[in-house]
Amino acid sequence: MTMEAGQTLTLRIAKEVPPFGYFVTDGTREVLLHYTEKTRDVKPGESVRVFLYYDTEDRLAATMKEPLIHLNEVALLTVVDIHPRIGTFLDMGLGRNLLLPFSEQPELKELRPIKGDRVWVTLEHDRQGRLVAKLAGEKELVPLAIPAPTAWLNKWFDARVYKPLQLGTFVVIDGGVAGFGAIGMIHASERSRMLRVGEAVKVRPVFIREDGRANVTMRESKEKGREEDSARVLDFLKTRPGGAMPYSDDTPADIILAKFGISKGAFKRALGKLMKDGLIEQRENWTQLTEAGKNLGEQAGE
Repeated sequence: MTMEAGQTLTLRIAKEVPPFGYFVTDGTREVLLHYTEKTRDVKPGESVRVFLYYDTEDRLAATMKEPLIHLNEVALLTVVDIHPRIGTFLDMGLGRNLLLPFSEQPELKELRPIKGDRVWVTLEHDRQGRLVAKLAGEKELVPLAIPAPTAWLNKWFDARVYKPLQLGTFVVIDGGVAGFGAIGMIHASERSRMLRVGEAVKVRPVFIREDGRANVTMRESKEKGREEDSARVLDFLKTRPGGAMPYSDDTPADIILAKFGISKGAFKRALGKLMKDGLIEQRENWTQLTEAGKNLGEQAGE
């Protein structure tokens, strides 16, 4: 077998070469196991299990340390550094970090992971045979996923973004003791902004599909969400000249989403509550505070 980076092999220690370390061999080729890469005492003639990688000088080398990811596997790795021209570096459990090139990430900078985020990736080779990370997608994640249980409906879970799109954001919902996790999708109307790869979010499953995937939301239930959305609209009106805004039931959904970060349905429910409470009124395509709404704002500011 040809030795290549990313493999975990059992090799024989051929010799010790101070002050560097030991050379391990498969009988044909030798690679260096540096003293700093040992996890226990070893001696020539002994067989050891090692992981092969490229060192800082781009030489194939061996380590007895266990990496967080192996060749062609999927793992959740933490972003530890970002190079402005090359890409994102991930902690793979070894002394040298793993590169996730910008070419493997979204074009929009705002959708790329930042330090501290954790990303689902696979470990592969680049054209030179060096180890490189690639973002994991449905092809890699779906075979590992569990069907979302119906018991998850309307409960809150941790999730991690693996694919951000304009129409929606795809996440892996943490399965906890249930297993790897389930695939979920946050529709654009169910998030307040675009989410980046590797970002941690709280989601609430609202529908379980036949294939076991879940439609999820970042919003509270309609009742609680209506209270929060009403407060958001009211606060916005307080900042407007005369307590009026050019938004109403007839305003297009995309404008509502961009301005308030909520769906048109949520916006209409918020307006309905505020009108029922006598705090706003609508005239043509404008919404404005009533005297009671203005007085409420003045009292809140005291």
